[in-house]
Amino acid sequence: MRKGREMTKASLGVNKLIKECHSIARGKGWWKDERNDGELIALMHSELSEALEAMRNHGTKDNVAEELADVCIRIFDFCGARNIDLEETLRKKIAYNKTRPYRHGKKF
Repeated sequence: MRKGREMTKASLGVNKLIKECHSIARGKGWWKDERNDGELIALMHSELSEALEAMRNHGTKDNVAEELADVCIRIFDFCGARNIDLEETLRKKIAYNKTRPYRHGKKF
């Protein structure tokens, strides 16, 4: 593949991870009842807070990485439940971000 086109042609594997994470969550009973979007977003946020707390408490790189993995798992589960094609959206957003000015034209 030519440089710069890898992202549009190659699969990122995100949709496979979404399917797997959501399947595991269903199998573990987390989708027995319908779940509230606000609650699910709050759970994603709580995992980010746990990553920050690991950093604040001088956690290892592995501790922080584990919490960030939990964030991804929560996001992937949500995308699986709501049939969101995150992989395609990531491709589009990354391509768009390449066209934006330095710091998106902001001071900070």
